Amino acid sequence: MAKSKDGLSIGELSARTGLAVSAIRCYEAQNLIRPWRNSGGQRRFQRADLRRLSFVMIAQKFGFSLGEIRELLAGLPGGRTPTKADWTAMADEFRERLDARIAVLERLRDRLDGCIGCGCLSLPNCKLYNPDDVAAEDGPGPRFVMEDRPGPEIAPA
Repeated sequence: MAKSKDGLSIGELSARTGLAVSAIRCYEAQNLIRPWRNSGGQRRFQRADLRRLSFVMIAQKFGFSLGEIRELLAGLPGGRTPTKADWTAMADEFRERLDARIAVLERLRDRLDGCIGCGCLSLPNCKLYNPDDVAAEDGPGPRFVMEDRPGPEIAPA
């Protein structure tokens, strides 16, 4: 595959990342990468866009939205290839967000094993039971399972 002196073509970027050209255009529309046009009007991409797109694919596999990924990538410089220090600063923020997600996943894993489908019908011990909707003040969803907060104590009937 011939490499252009003035950046990578969208086809070269597609071949290197394994992404479809349409996906690369979508990521461009989301401002995750910012190509320029050469004198012939063709899109050209920095070699650093290979790393950006690799990061996008990894972050999506961990469940990050494109908006969250855009926030993380916004800390990288747009007009030059990011340095190791640039990537390290962004990676520190990503690590913090990953650690928070991992903590939620671990709580969910540890709390669901005796919860869904257990058949115990023991409301005082059920993490999904929410008498008088007391969890509503914390937001929607299964708050006692997802958050690091125990459910209310239920008096035995």
